[in-house]
Amino acid sequence: MIDHDIVDDVTLLTMRAGENRFNLPFVEALTAAVDDAAARAKPLVLTGEGKFFSNGLDLDWLRGEGADRAEAMFPVLYRLLAKILTFPGATVAAINGHAFGGGLIVSAVADRRVMRSDRGFFCFPEVDLGMAMSDEFDAVIQAKLPADSLLQALVSGHRYGGPEAKAAGLVHEVATEDQLVPTSVAMAAELAAKDGETIGRIKAKHFQSVVALLCPDGI
Repeated sequence: MIDHDIVDDVTLLTMRAGENRFNLPFVEALTAAVDDAAARAKPLVLTGEGKFFSNGLDLDWLRGEGADRAEAMFPVLYRLLAKILTFPGATVAAINGHAFGGGLIVSAVADRRVMRSDRGFFCFPEVDLGMAMSDEFDAVIQAKLPADSLLQALVSGHRYGGPEAKAAGLVHEVATEDQLVPTSVAMAAELAAKDGETIGRIKAKHFQSVVALLCPDGI
């Protein structure tokens, strides 16, 4: 479900679960992979494969039968966001395809975002689904994305291609398909010589209020 590689002293995690939608098994697998990467205290690149970076919440799974699935999954997802937000090392999201809703938010918690220039959309579809952000999600995106561009993206549900997302300040760089991961790895590797634990402490302090909302009982 999550492939783990080391490239130029950078941990590369590749999500390989189709649309990479967030249900409890997927979130737990990604959390375990991030924890393994954090043990190295070296830079991290997170990407997907094919058409999707992540298509967000798995609404079919959340509406399934059994115990309250949302109650079980969201605390785990919020903890994952906090772990990436305070990761002990530089982090880059290599957005290989569509990043919608929750998938966009997972890319946002990375320190930097590189989006494929010729394919995929960056979008908050909630306005067209009659949904509003949870307090936790809202705190993350307000902390990580430029205010005016964020508001326009939220109220419009606009689908931003790579160059447009960069112009709006929603991503930092764009790259062609064959250069997306190499560009992201090179960007992360620029800080490979820095002490990862120190970077993690700096980010934990910087995002202290967001982390407290995501994980009231601690990460």
